[in-house]
Amino acid sequence: MQREGEGLTDRARQFETVAMPHLDAAYNLARWLVRDEHAAEDAVQESFLRALRYFDSFRGDAAKPWLLGIVRNTCFDWLRDNRGAAATVQFDEELDHAHDATPSSPLDDPLELLAARELGARLDRAIEALPVVYREALILREQEELSYADIARIGGVPVGTVMSRLSRARRLLRSALVAERAVE
Repeated sequence: MQREGEGLTDRARQFETVAMPHLDAAYNLARWLVRDEHAAEDAVQESFLRALRYFDSFRGDAAKPWLLGIVRNTCFDWLRDNRGAAATVQFDEELDHAHDATPSSPLDDPLELLAARELGARLDRAIEALPVVYREALILREQEELSYADIARIGGVPVGTVMSRLSRARRLLRSALVAERAVE
């Protein structure tokens, strides 16, 4: 017979085992969706609270898509509630330096390193400029390496919609990068 409180401890331990390995992915998605470091942290915290609250509904098949679906919904709630704030948040290259390209070896040419960092910054700006549904699909596929089926489950859309959003996102990125290069 379990004593009162033991079940909650076991449940919390199970939740931690299932959810915590995906904390970085949750923050990455939230940061790209809400485009604000602090709001992303709040969204992840709220998402984990929601996930814990509804942990009994998790059936153990795929924790990452299940959790990222909650993060997505939390972020879209935040975007809906903070439309004015979301529109005024600016990309901060200093805060997002973790996405800069890093050299493959310490012997890389400094000019190559600079060019790679500039390309990384250009790519980040182009991703930032994408409409949120394209940005979401791109981040889930390219950075989080989720399958089309998992992305469809997270977004609540058919796989064909995921494929078309990814295609459109890549096309928009390519156009933005080509246009920026032409201006240089």
